[in-house]
Amino acid sequence: MSKQCRVVIVGNGMVGHHCVEQLIELQQQDVKIDITVLSAESRLAYDRVHLSEFFAGKSAQDLALTDESTYDSWQVNYRTNAKVIDIDRENKSISTHVGESFCYDKLILATGSYPFVPPIPGGEQPHCLVYRTIEDLLAIEKSASTSKVGVVIGGGLLGLEAANALKQLGLKTHVVEFAPQLMAVQVDAGGGQVLKEKIEALGVSVHTSKATTSISRGDTYRYKLIFSDDSELETDMILFSAGIRPHDQLARDCQLTVGERGGVTINQQCQTSDPNIYAIGECALFNQMIYGLVAPGYSMAKTAAQHILALPDASQFSGADMSTKLKLMGVDVGSIGDAHAKTEGALCYTYVNQPAGIYKKIVVSEDNQRLLGAVLIGDTSEYDTLLQYKLNDITLPESPETLILPMAENKPTLGADALPDTATICSCLNVTKGDITQAIDQGSCTVADVKSCTKASSGCGGCAALLKSVVDSELESRGVEVKKDICQHFPFSRRELFDIVKIEKIRSFDELLTKHGQGLGCEICKPTAGSILASVWNDYILANEHLALQDTNDNFLANMQKDGTYSVVPRIPGGEITPEKLIKIGEVAQQYKLYTKITGGQRIDMFGARVEQLPEIWKTLIEAGLETGHAYGKSVRTVKSCVGSTWCRFGVQDSVSMAIAIENRYKGIRAPHKLKFAVSGCTRECAEAQSKDIGIIATDKGWNLYVCGNGGMKPRHADLFATDLDDTTLIQYIDRILAFYIQTAERLQRTSVWLESLEGGLAYLQQVVIEDHIGICQSLEQHMTEIIGKYQCEWTTTLNNPEALKRFKQFVNSDESDENIQFVTERNQIRPATEAEKSNQVIAVEVL
Repeated sequence: MSKQCRVVIVGNGMVGHHCVEQLIELQQQDVKIDITVLSAESRLAYDRVHLSEFFAGKSAQDLALTDESTYDSWQVNYRTNAKVIDIDRENKSISTHVGESFCYDKLILATGSYPFVPPIPGGEQPHCLVYRTIEDLLAIEKSASTSKVGVVIGGGLLGLEAANALKQLGLKTHVVEFAPQLMAVQVDAGGGQVLKEKIEALGVSVHTSKATTSISRGDTYRYKLIFSDDSELETDMILFSAGIRPHDQLARDCQLTVGERGGVTINQQCQTSDPNIYAIGECALFNQMIYGLVAPGYSMAKTAAQHILALPDASQFSGADMSTKLKLMGVDVGSIGDAHAKTEGALCYTYVNQPAGIYKKIVVSEDNQRLLGAVLIGDTSEYDTLLQYKLNDITLPESPETLILPMAENKPTLGADALPDTATICSCLNVTKGDITQAIDQGSCTVADVKSCTKASSGCGGCAALLKSVVDSELESRGVEVKKDICQHFPFSRRELFDIVKIEKIRSFDELLTKHGQGLGCEICKPTAGSILASVWNDYILANEHLALQDTNDNFLANMQKDGTYSVVPRIPGGEITPEKLIKIGEVAQQYKLYTKITGGQRIDMFGARVEQLPEIWKTLIEAGLETGHAYGKSVRTVKSCVGSTWCRFGVQDSVSMAIAIENRYKGIRAPHKLKFAVSGCTRECAEAQSKDIGIIATDKGWNLYVCGNGGMKPRHADLFATDLDDTTLIQYIDRILAFYIQTAERLQRTSVWLESLEGGLAYLQQVVIEDHIGICQSLEQHMTEIIGKYQCEWTTTLNNPEALKRFKQFVNSDESDENIQFVTERNQIRPATEAEKSNQVIAVEVL
């Protein structure tokens, strides 16, 4: 390459901007690069991957990837509102729609793609929009202000993101998809069905196998969609998200080679048919394929920059892995490789947990040795491990199904040490484990240092956990002490953040971030901070400063069920209830037609309540003397008991009175995970106390205390902690254990896992609690006294708070109910209707 080179980049999306970064970073001192960037939009590059967060409160500035001052400091010439209309290949110049011309030595087309709008009659009307740019979002926001119902045409990745945007704007939302399932490219039929059920449970109606033939004036709402099967759907707003098409018109006009179905044809150096013109990102066609993810675009940008700079070790673009992990409307989705098992001889292992909304499938080679693909819906915890098996062609364990079975013993994992240096850690920026190791060799000592050096995890951010694991492993192997920072936004462990919140009396996430963090926060630190704030202060969970930190269950003080309805669970301390309260629960269930069931924790669950019914139901229950059971929170759930010495001829202590006293003492405290207690009146153990977080068994001398047991998928027998305790000492020990757990456990860590993670295990816990080995018992007791003293029935507080009550509506702009929620009768009670039953193929069922 000559010592001076004029590079013009047409397009300033994520890929175009990354190409600028690569040219600036890689240019040699003896080479002068004059870079000109032309953006057809009114703003410089911004993050399209997280575009939906605009409706969750992020501003255009928050989404920005660069700004004018950055480009000025890099001496990059730039124009916004500069649509290129002509390329003069002979004279090596381009022209914009405002008459400006720019000469180039090398031209890079990063024009991206545009939304495909099906040619449907009526689709050109007002309020028929697309979801692609920030300007599109502003138009959507304006339309939503005068709309009640919105429809997204297209059930792929972008379609579901668009649906989430409409839902966040408070519209009753529908998704219409031509294919038989959602995300048909990335997900197989089984996964598509589970995904549909989870999306519908969130209040979005999904219509698959629907071809829209026309859009006309509606009867009730603004428009009416007519489908090929003559069915109809009315709406006020329509978002088209039916795929993308490459922006290749410039290339066509200047006679560059384009594919039969679009896209500028490129070689492995990302050169077009004109060697002085490159194409990268979604406008480029390589091996007859358009790559619609940001990671391949970044790889193309790096390749083009290296080739233009004539670097001796310039990379080549040879395609890219299209695996993806994302969260759609709160639903975890992962897709790896051959998700549809199209490879000849492929074998499949599938795990389905329909009640939990979890679907996992791995596709393996005919000899069971290699992973070919995977689909994960509802739980993507194995994604990183499976992706490394696929990308690095690692031999599978003898029983491959153990990779996805949650109850598998000795479940195989790929630790950072097991990965080869060629393992791709960050797909977006094509950063390998070797790159990370090299960065550490050159002096990087933290995850932040490695990110700054390699740019790993600065794309979609999905590799953050794996990156941290690799960095920690490499540092530890060098004898470097590893800090246990929870994420990039806080240089602290959870325990350190807990102490900061408590000592400095910090009451909100914003205050914590301002004083001790950086950036905007993430899906790791926000819920962690929410848990800490709740555990330290036990404030009202629906206070404005806490709302953004809570999940759906806490936000509505009820557990959401698979059909989008909620459960109502009053507290019944110790399982004891008066006939009057029992009758009132029955009357409420009868009035609102709720499904009722006695739980294993000796409570009565009522299912099928709509969100708008919750305040009315709880008002009635509270007036009868009942209160919230906190079934929705990471808190004390139940204290199970037998009847004890009061009634039972074998009982040696009054287990019911103790259970009631304990439940009333600890109700409402927030912890890293849910807590379950039990009290048995004798060693016959009818309350099953040895399977609980806190278990108490009566003896003729007092009480035996058991700790850190649990049932569930991985049951653990509780450990005997102390014997023959009197009432006062028993409560004192429980106070200390719970406070120590709350302060030191990781978020979502059960007591059983916490105990096993403590250095010294049970013996150490006994030293801390019984012997006051580290001198903190007084502060533990004080902490417990403080949070116990702040107990409130959160539903009582909510009913007295008009502002909080506003959130209990199905739709922000309408008082209507969700028509997608339908029930059938089974054993004289309701249950959610299946899809077939909703389609009137079955009107009702009665199972004997």
